[in-house]
Amino acid sequence: MADSVSSEEVAVISNTDITSTESENNIINTMVERGTALLRKLEINVAEAEKRTGKNTVNMQETYTVYLIEIRPAETEGGTPAAPDTLWRRYSEFELLRTYLLVTYPYIIIPPLPEKRAEFVWHKLSADNLDPDFVERRRVGLENFLLRVASHPVLSNDKIFFLFLTEEKGWRDAVLETGFQDKADSRLKSLSAMFRVKNPDKRFTALKQYSDELNSVISQLLRIRARVADRLYGVYKVHGNYGRVFSEWSAIEKEMGDGLQSAGHHMDTYAASIDDILEEEEHFADQLKEYLFYTDAVRSVCRKHELIQYELEMAAQDLAQKKQQKEELATGTMRIFSLKGMTSKLFGQESPEQKESRLAALEQSIQEGEETVKEKNTECQEFVRAAWDDIEHFKEQKDKDLREALISYAIMQISMCKKGIQVWSNAKECFSKM
Repeated sequence: MADSVSSEEVAVISNTDITSTESENNIINTMVERGTALLRKLEINVAEAEKRTGKNTVNMQETYTVYLIEIRPAETEGGTPAAPDTLWRRYSEFELLRTYLLVTYPYIIIPPLPEKRAEFVWHKLSADNLDPDFVERRRVGLENFLLRVASHPVLSNDKIFFLFLTEEKGWRDAVLETGFQDKADSRLKSLSAMFRVKNPDKRFTALKQYSDELNSVISQLLRIRARVADRLYGVYKVHGNYGRVFSEWSAIEKEMGDGLQSAGHHMDTYAASIDDILEEEEHFADQLKEYLFYTDAVRSVCRKHELIQYELEMAAQDLAQKKQQKEELATGTMRIFSLKGMTSKLFGQESPEQKESRLAALEQSIQEGEETVKEKNTECQEFVRAAWDDIEHFKEQKDKDLREALISYAIMQISMCKKGIQVWSNAKECFSKM
């Protein structure tokens, strides 16, 4: 799998530089395989978000956000960019698309959507899902989701996904007509399989454990980052107090006034920069959150495997019971207590014709059971093969993305510290000139 990926043209949309002119390139951190047919043909963007007001399904007035999806040909004749085709989608439509993909491709780690409501917020960050800054970050996350799906060798070829990008009105009917909702496994059924499967695949068990641990680690990292953001915000704003005090002090000094005023100006500028810095930090946090939500997608694949394995074990158990019944009927011996055995003892044995009829029915049932076991075994093997190919692809993507995100975060922290040193160096120079 790794060889096939490396042979294609791969572009990592991420940037460890944090200069202001390139900061927007730092928002999206995704691996796009240009070898995917869809991305060779189309460029996909979520260009903007718009707040709207309307009535919901129960005829109540509500305010919601819609997102403008733009697609255009990746290559055009003459080098002139073609006008994009556009349509608007609500977040709930993205949710419907992802649910469809989860059910239709249970062996694939489906890319997650950005959070519906802000999590791991610090005190100055709004948790309102209509807050402009939050909506902008979610717009970026939705674009990242579409690029993730469009870069996947299987998902990118899905007809419903293509209709999502191109048909504004007919898409919902098309996805519902697939009947995917009837194929969805019930939560109770999945839980039953998880606790009752006898021979779980050790690879999937280890993967599920790793997913749980990764979820825990990223959650802790995000909580710590939120606490640090709170403290950092306070430190920067204290510099604003320095600036105010130096400016007030300069008013009562003659020879020292200019130096104090200049030092106060440096402190004010430094204090004001924290809002942009922490907003930039939120984009790095969103990259971590994506993999926090990815852990749910990994567990979903593991749960599906458990369910398929459980169904295989139940089919094999049912077949074994039927074969035992046939053997007992043919030999006239009962290995275990049964109601049928007690009935035979109380009311006499079956006639040869009845016995022959039951044997024929059991033989037919055994043949059907063997076919079922064969089908379930093939289904399980194919699921493991397809799922493990996708898991290997995901691992490669995860390592590359998280490495890029953490390096970018470290560089940003270094830059912040350098700015702090520069501010105090400037203040020292101001004081020296007094």
